Amino acid sequence: MKVFEEFLALQAEAAPLVADLRLVQDSQEVFPEGVPWVKYSGTYEGLNVHIVTPGKDGIYGVDPVGTVPASLLTFTCIQVLKPDLIINCGTAGGFQAKGAAIADVYLISETAFHDRRNSIPGYREYGVGALEATPVPKLLSALQLKTGVLTTGDSLDHVPEDDVIMKANDATVKDMEGAAIAYVADLLSVPLIVLKGVTDIVDSPAATDEEFLANLSLAAHAVQRTVSEALQFLSGKKLSDLQ
Repeated sequence: MKVFEEFLALQAEAAPLVADLRLVQDSQEVFPEGVPWVKYSGTYEGLNVHIVTPGKDGIYGVDPVGTVPASLLTFTCIQVLKPDLIINCGTAGGFQAKGAAIADVYLISETAFHDRRNSIPGYREYGVGALEATPVPKLLSALQLKTGVLTTGDSLDHVPEDDVIMKANDATVKDMEGAAIAYVADLLSVPLIVLKGVTDIVDSPAATDEEFLANLSLAAHAVQRTVSEALQFLSGKKLSDLQ
């Protein structure tokens, strides 16, 4: 099985897993000329694994977060790497009202957007864009993970209008890429598993940016351990074996 793992926020999210899986940075020639994307490859437990990060923005020098870089990178990687499975793993905010705590790791059951507001008939549902994740109940049981809905928007913070839609989405965790990756994976019929580690509590008075930075390393290492366990469970199996 060829597994493409994608980290769409910070390089710091990818680093623990790259080291744990002993992957090496390899040629970027498969990507369009000029893009800053970085690819690490290797084998783990008999699986061909690629981890791809968006690198650094050429103008602002930061990690390119958000739905646009996520969509471009996912589409291109499906075309050139032809994965049997995508695992989108990274960090997210969690809702304490749904039982989320710092460093919890969630196996996502469904993705949706919360900031694509459109009141024209038919477009409200399109804006939310809810998609069920590939069902993997045996993986969920084996790893004893929490599960819930992931809601995605292009801002780190959230305004009252976002809060209304996130609640309607029944969101448990919130990120800036997952629903966009799910859209592309569904469009091109590639199975997708989404794993998210909690860095901050969305429905708390704490400053999101401060809480995120304080807990990034802790959550990234929790995701690393979970993904390693997931790959071990995947080894020697077909996707149908997880259902």
